[in-house]
Amino acid sequence: MMDKASYERLEKDMAKVKDDISDLAEQITDALNTIAGSARKQARSGYNQARANVDQVVGDISERGNAMLNAAQDAASSVEETLEDVIAERPLATVGLALGLGFLIGVTWRR
Repeated sequence: MMDKASYERLEKDMAKVKDDISDLAEQITDALNTIAGSARKQARSGYNQARANVDQVVGDISERGNAMLNAAQDAASSVEETLEDVIAERPLATVGLALGLGFLIGVTWRR
């Protein structure tokens, strides 16, 4: 059987073990919070980087689209000017060409 001194020593040891476990749990919680904070920072940094990359790509696509639109408008203007010049220089040939194309389209459409 256990005497009173042994029992008190056992209670002290048990209290110390409980305190050690409590301290350990606190240290684990702090470590997990630090890891979570670091993960949040990395995720936020990754998100910001991805967003910046998307914004840059969208900007590049927008610039290229505008450049292509401007080139198409310039080409259309050039074709229009060329057609106006041809019509002004050879009006009878232009009318004959238009009649011939209309006839071909009509014949093709009937079949």
